[in-house]
Amino acid sequence: MVRPLGLPFDPIARAGESWEQRFGPAAAMRAATSVFRVQQILLARFDEALRPHALTFARYEVLVLLTFSRTGELPLKVIGSRLMVHPTSVTNAIDRLVAAGYVDRRPNPADGRGVLAAITDHGRAVVEEATAALTALDFGLGDVPDDELDTLFAILERVRRGAGDVADDATPAD
Repeated sequence: MVRPLGLPFDPIARAGESWEQRFGPAAAMRAATSVFRVQQILLARFDEALRPHALTFARYEVLVLLTFSRTGELPLKVIGSRLMVHPTSVTNAIDRLVAAGYVDRRPNPADGRGVLAAITDHGRAVVEEATAALTALDFGLGDVPDDELDTLFAILERVRRGAGDVADDATPAD
């Protein structure tokens, strides 16, 4: 869990004041710095919830993706693309999930050099338990009212679209 700092002031707001005096408008700097800090907080909350299941959030994401697939298996290159991570990260996650008994790895019959990852029954069970743990803590966003979560998603989606995560002609989320 992220250790509460209990500071008598908001360091990001204070940095924003200094930024404005020295460099000019600070809104983008404050927002970006807040996103980084929230990422730290969320990852710590996820790690705490997932630790009893011997999972990190990255490995949990792989299991969920495999659960969402029609057959329970996907090529490693598809996993990397869907999760927007480097192939080395996918290989590392799959290695750990195989060692835990959550995933099996086999050659991809459709691609002689490719590898498929398939979720096991044990992996399906643990993803259900881990999902219950994450949803019980509202994915770490319990401090944000429900009616503001869609707005938050839409704002962050614009940044992701601007970076090219999603094609320009893809339908935006409501």
